[in-house]
Amino acid sequence: MVTFTRPDGGELQGYLATPAQSENAPAVVVIQEWWGLNDQIRGVADRLAECGYLALVPDLYRGQSTVEQEEAHHLMEGLDFGDAASQDIKGAVNFLLKKTANIAVTGFCMGGALTLLSLTQCPELKAGVVWYGFPPLDYIDASAIKGEVLAHWATQDAFFPIATVGELETKLNGAGVKTEFHQYLAHHAFANETAVGQGRIEGTQFDPVWSQLAWDRTLTFLGRVLWAK
Repeated sequence: MVTFTRPDGGELQGYLATPAQSENAPAVVVIQEWWGLNDQIRGVADRLAECGYLALVPDLYRGQSTVEQEEAHHLMEGLDFGDAASQDIKGAVNFLLKKTANIAVTGFCMGGALTLLSLTQCPELKAGVVWYGFPPLDYIDASAIKGEVLAHWATQDAFFPIATVGELETKLNGAGVKTEFHQYLAHHAFANETAVGQGRIEGTQFDPVWSQLAWDRTLTFLGRVLWAK
């Protein structure tokens, strides 16, 4: 765990995964699902570190996490999304800017929505990778987004309607944002390997095939945007 400073001077902790060769390595801010900073999202950061990236997960819930749907909903409802994007995630970006200028952001579900919001708050970000999540479209100031956007959507998503994805893409493209949207015949959380068995939330389902394809596309995208000279 590392501690970094928000733009307003407050402090926040986060989980930092470091690659074997950290000098001149690009970086990714990883944003949690509604469960909190748990082992699964640490695993995402570790996966990125194994691929050569610094990966920082800001602890948006300040040490709290859960495996219970009701409690996760309560924690998410208590989160100020505007503050999280403009202060917590911005602070994480500023922390990484001391190490590299090549930074992207990625997030899942709730974190996907925050990825889009943080792109509007952090013009320094070169890119964002969204995994099946978006905020109300009126909340997105597409004209403020400077980085490219890759997004993965589930056509059977019960939480984020696939019909709205087209509206989002149109809004971003209309503002000149370079986008790459992909749809998968899958359910919500198809890239979360813990969304299996009796413990999973109804309407979610891990799909190893689509997950691998989405990750391949993600790493290709990040390689092009963050590593290019």
